[in-house]
Amino acid sequence: MDPQAPCYLDERTGTRYPLSDPLRWRAGSGAPLAVTPLPGITRDAVDTGRRSLWRYRAALPVDIPDPVSLGEGCTPLVPADWKGLPVSFKLEWFSPTGSFKDRGTSVLISHLAAHGVTEVIEDSSGNGGSSVAAYCAAAGIRARILVPAATSPAKIRQTRAYGAEVTLVPGDREATAAEALRRAARTPYAGHNWHPLFLQGVKTLAYEIWEDLGFTAPDNVITVAGAGSTVLGCDLGFTELLAAGAIDRLPRLLVAQPANCAPLYASFRAGAETPVPFDHAPTVAEGTAIERPVRLREVLRAIRRSGGDMAALPESAIEDAVRALAARGLYAEPTSATAAAAIEVFAARGAIRPGERTVVVLTGSGLKAADAVERILGGGAGEGLR
Repeated sequence: MDPQAPCYLDERTGTRYPLSDPLRWRAGSGAPLAVTPLPGITRDAVDTGRRSLWRYRAALPVDIPDPVSLGEGCTPLVPADWKGLPVSFKLEWFSPTGSFKDRGTSVLISHLAAHGVTEVIEDSSGNGGSSVAAYCAAAGIRARILVPAATSPAKIRQTRAYGAEVTLVPGDREATAAEALRRAARTPYAGHNWHPLFLQGVKTLAYEIWEDLGFTAPDNVITVAGAGSTVLGCDLGFTELLAAGAIDRLPRLLVAQPANCAPLYASFRAGAETPVPFDHAPTVAEGTAIERPVRLREVLRAIRRSGGDMAALPESAIEDAVRALAARGLYAEPTSATAAAAIEVFAARGAIRPGERTVVVLTGSGLKAADAVERILGGGAGEGLR
């Protein structure tokens, strides 16, 4: 293995593995893998002739001449006023399947397809599964998707529409992940919470925000976290841009979770890098309902390294944010709206300062959770921020 070439890295032990192994998705120790640090790119390396995330292909660790692309990336950045606070909403639901997951999935499935993979298994609370199903359909790869039985019907229908085999697993998100890992012993695993190539695709979100803002970094990025892939993607992308000299500082990562399921927040508040006990209950933000994030310590380190902060939002605040966003024409699923619900919290703490540029990532469309959104809006449609 070329010591200078990018490779998989077990950050917890230092063990390295070649990127050329299409079946490798975690370390021999059982830990999640990263890709060895990359140098990043400057604006001259952006392929402006491509209108997709593949305009940043020079920043990726693998060369894929014929990527599996459905036009993901290049999502709008919309300036707005949120209770007197100037922010910009990054509308990731303009992605082909309606969520930011398409960034990671395009790179991941492109990599697997380039190595001859013909079938995969994936576990998801909905958005990841529908994204993997869509890109597998585009690549001619058979997809088997496991989802919790309580997953939004709209997400299940979308996944099946792409021709994927969908299995409803009794129990919570953790039970679904455990079943997928059991089956992955026989089928190549495309688990988006585990595979390091997925994060390489998500990091293009940081590159795109940088380009949206005239090749500069914002002061703050607010996002929601379940497994934390948007946090890690932004950390990767902005760290690479800093290394390349394309920006002069990292933006602060301000991260929200629903109070009903906030393992990252519990550990962050405790000053820990490992899981701590926390109370959990069902949440309307179903995409975040992950009790044991596999990259918990890496997510926490990314937030702390940026000088960032975390917040845990009650269900009422998340629902209020769904209504407030809809009142200004933004139809967000509750998981996505959790980031907007945190704006006022972070501003009140002083984490967002006057005159700063703040980007709020809205990860998924309200169409993905239409039943939940209808229930929320049923008693308050038209109400919200004015």
